[in-house]
Amino acid sequence: MAEPGSKPAQTFQPFVPAETVIPEFTLKAVVLGAIFGLIFGAATVYLALRAGLTVSASIPIAVLAIAVFKKFGKSTILENNIVQTIGSAGESIAAGVAFTFPALIFLAGGEAFFTYFNVLTLAFVGGILGVLFMVPLRRSLIVKEHGILPYPEGTACADVLIAGERGGSMAQRVFAGLGIAFLYKSLMSIFGLWKDVPGFTALRGSSFPNASISAEITPEYLGVGYIIGPKISGVLVAGGILSYLVLIPLIAFIGDSIPTILKPAGKLISQMSPSEIRGGYVRYIGAGAVAAAGLITLIRTLPTIVSAFSDSFKSLKDLRAGVKLIRTERDLPITYVLVGSLVLVLIVALLPQLPGTFPGTLLMGLLVVVFGFFFVTVSSRIVGIIGSSNNPISGMTIATLMATCLIFVAIGWTGNVYQSLALCVGSIVCIAAANAGATSQDLKTGYIVGATPRYQQIGLVIGVLASTFAIGWTLNAIDHSMAFQGIPHAIGTEKYAAPQATLMATIIKGLLAQDLPWALVFVGMAISVVIELCGVHSLSFAVGVYLPLSTTAPIFAGGMLKSLVDKARGIKEESEVSPGMLYSTGLVAGGSLTGVAIALLSGIPISEMVAGVSKEVSLMTYLQDRVGVRAWWESIGGWADLMGTAMFVILALFLVRTAMKKD
Repeated sequence: MAEPGSKPAQTFQPFVPAETVIPEFTLKAVVLGAIFGLIFGAATVYLALRAGLTVSASIPIAVLAIAVFKKFGKSTILENNIVQTIGSAGESIAAGVAFTFPALIFLAGGEAFFTYFNVLTLAFVGGILGVLFMVPLRRSLIVKEHGILPYPEGTACADVLIAGERGGSMAQRVFAGLGIAFLYKSLMSIFGLWKDVPGFTALRGSSFPNASISAEITPEYLGVGYIIGPKISGVLVAGGILSYLVLIPLIAFIGDSIPTILKPAGKLISQMSPSEIRGGYVRYIGAGAVAAAGLITLIRTLPTIVSAFSDSFKSLKDLRAGVKLIRTERDLPITYVLVGSLVLVLIVALLPQLPGTFPGTLLMGLLVVVFGFFFVTVSSRIVGIIGSSNNPISGMTIATLMATCLIFVAIGWTGNVYQSLALCVGSIVCIAAANAGATSQDLKTGYIVGATPRYQQIGLVIGVLASTFAIGWTLNAIDHSMAFQGIPHAIGTEKYAAPQATLMATIIKGLLAQDLPWALVFVGMAISVVIELCGVHSLSFAVGVYLPLSTTAPIFAGGMLKSLVDKARGIKEESEVSPGMLYSTGLVAGGSLTGVAIALLSGIPISEMVAGVSKEVSLMTYLQDRVGVRAWWESIGGWADLMGTAMFVILALFLVRTAMKKD
């Protein structure tokens, strides 16, 4: 998957040399990072429950850290890096919690376990496991594969930190991209001046029934595509094309002649929209594809894993022998990983507040370790290719739940109490995989800027501890926010749909009741095998099958722009601090910052008078209603799609114009 011209890891020199010692793990950096972790963790819970989406926090926090420290005092680049490292833990853990834990509300007997203490416990265990499991993998995935796995957000975050340190034209390019992205996305998504997801869907009665193509034309997706390049983005969008232009039309065509409901969907295929077909059938195929691709990736990565532990134990021996590692190679000792993992397993197994009883809960702890390490490795590789924002965490969680429930069925654990037990396994693994993805990006950033890995790993643990308190509080506050209306659980209503958690509950019930649509899952697995036999690594393709085409299409557009720029400039690959890469970094940062603002605006209620009746709406809806443009372009049909596409083309032209400038 290496792009031509990748820089070998052994020739890489960090921004801060290993022999240079400057302030890094300071009190002000730790405190500011913890504050950002609380803020971004809470914002992510809101966004994940409302729309099933999250935004990456590392780059926005890096930008904010630079701005805060410049305003109130001086800081080093390594202090700024510690701030974003600690702060980003909140966003990733919040995503894992919001995607899984609310499923307890929908499971038999699960409501009794939906408590603040259990949220706190599972978030803590999953978050720390994600950090610990990445300790032995850092050298193999971050260092040895530096020229192979781009880790786009980690690289972009490092560019932001370096640009902020150097100032001058480098900083100007990053902040120019950030400003354009903030303006573009604010006008599009907050004020609704043009359509944010232009697309086209063929009529059901046409020769290509329910075929659809769309693109979420955000600046961050364009920037991510430019950073990862045309090869990876092309494989990604190919998976989306299979889903939206092959599988969905095929199911619609065949389903029109089926007079009965075909499980697992709950209505006739002839009455289903493309999105309903995707949710009812194709999503299971995508989950199977991700599970098989992840297993294939794990098998392929086994030498890397063995090498990782070998290097870690060698470092431990060297340490005991008095061999001193250079500053940029000092990790937490492997003994911390082993002992810490054992302690966390015992916490899960022995706490009476969690589902199950001892010694049966020991199996839960064992499954958490086995599946956790597996998907931490897979998650790190996935985010190394496509970034944390597009990490298919829910797909990995589905695979974990499938395997866990099958084991439960095999040993006769099919009662209602085991539904919650299976969910706890999936929740911890989901949180661990999500945090491992963010941890990988942070360690990549640290590798580029010359941070001390041990300080980053300690910082990540602090970030986990700080953010879990806010995440649990926010989740409970949201769930009880409609109690005054007589609704005991706001989660699961139209306002807080929690789509991933609802899906997790459906899968657990289906598996333990032994009525999961295995045919669809096996089809997805077979697709991954076919892609591997074609000589293409299946993981990127499988992720594309699972993700919406509206996500992968704009990423592909960014990748194609990079290919065109490289050809026009007559180079094989841009450097990490070229004008195009820096500007793309700004696009990702600006889009992410605005995404957080949108999350906050979407969660703030405000009352407005409609026909003389007071109605509660979100602040963002209120702003859009006051501007009044969204209602207009919603009424002009296809012209709105063309307008949105035209605005995206203008955004792309700004990127090309900057990328064509000399370094």
